[in-house]
This record gives sequence, C-alpha cells and structure tokens, in this order.
Amino acid sequence: MITSIVVGIDGSDASERALRLACGLSKKLGASIQGSHTPHDETVTYAAEAISGFYVGVNMAHQEALRAAAEALAERAQEIAAEEGVPNLEVHIGHADAARDLLNRADAAGADLIVTGRRGLGDLGAFVLGSTSHQISKHAKCPCLTVP
Repeated sequence: MITSIVVGIDGSDASERALRLACGLSKKLGASIQGSHTPHDETVTYAAEAISGFYVGVNMAHQEALRAAAEALAERAQEIAAEEGVPNLEVHIGHADAARDLLNRADAAGADLIVTGRRGLGDLGAFVLGSTSHQISKHAKCPCLTVP
C-alpha cells in the first residue's frame, strides 16, 4: 500500500505533470505527499522566467538569488497542489545533487513511491551524467514513477 509519496519538482512541464499526478494519487490513496527541489542554474532560471515573467541569465549563481528563486518555485508547486485539492504541500529545498536530495527526502519520509518528471539534458548530457529520473530509479528503495 502507498502511504507516503515524494515528488521531484524542478519547474519543467514534466515536473508539473508529475506533481499533478502525485497529488491525484495522494488524494485517491489517502497518502501523504512531500515535494523536493534542488536549485541549479538551469532549473532556477527556468522557474524565475516562468514565475516572474522576466529573463534571468544562467550566470545567476550566487546563493541568495538561487534560494529566492527556489522558494518562488516551491510556492508555485504549492499553488498547483492546492489546485489539485492537496493543500499545504511541504516542499523541501535541497543543496547538492537533485537525485541524491530526492532519495534522501524519500528515505526520511519513509516514502512508498517517488514520482518524477522525465526531462532530458540532451543526448550527450544524459549519456555522460545520467538523468535525475534515471539515477533515482537506479538507487531508490521504493517504487518510482517517471512521468513524460
């Protein structure tokens, strides 16, 4: 039985679809749900553009700006969850590797399911680094669901 769900949030369309699906599962199963976001230049830039409507270049690397954008992205995730009937989504903001942060959050929450969006880094980037969803499915202690 699924009683605890952790969902990865990065601001992409696939991430939003994953969040909406995780919220639906949470409601149907009566499971708790938590979000996990690890700010990086490319996802924070995406989130800042999508949320505030202005362009922020990828040189925006200092910690205060990263944190502010991550908090804005977390607020947007909470709004989406509320739209889906899941009030008070708790979003944890990581500090290092997105896959490792999400796996640690899943362990801490005793998650029965991890939900992530599938978002490519490009053929070469995914080949060399491995995608976050791939790393999670490779190392998770519970079932994983990857949403296109």
